[in-house]
Amino acid sequence: MPGQRKRKQRQQEQRRRDAARFAPDAGHWEVVFETQDQAEGDAHLRRMRAEDADFDPSAIRIEILCGRLTNPSSYRLSRFVPNPTSVPAEEHTAG
Repeated sequence: MPGQRKRKQRQQEQRRRDAARFAPDAGHWEVVFETQDQAEGDAHLRRMRAEDADFDPSAIRIEILCGRLTNPSSYRLSRFVPNPTSVPAEEHTAG
């Protein structure tokens, strides 16, 4: 199919960038919301999108923890929190 190779290459490159961006040493995933009601989780995600001007959907992770008869399914919404960058020594001594 025309364009399929380019599309696959773009997707692979995006996966590589995301893997580097969300690497374990780059930060951590912080749970922001957890519920057993899928509609409630969707509503919270919509509120996050509406309230946050610089909302980045690639930095959001939605996990569905499948349940069984005794444990209902639960839905977890996490946001990637990057590690704080180190402040240069010059800024510590100035002031």
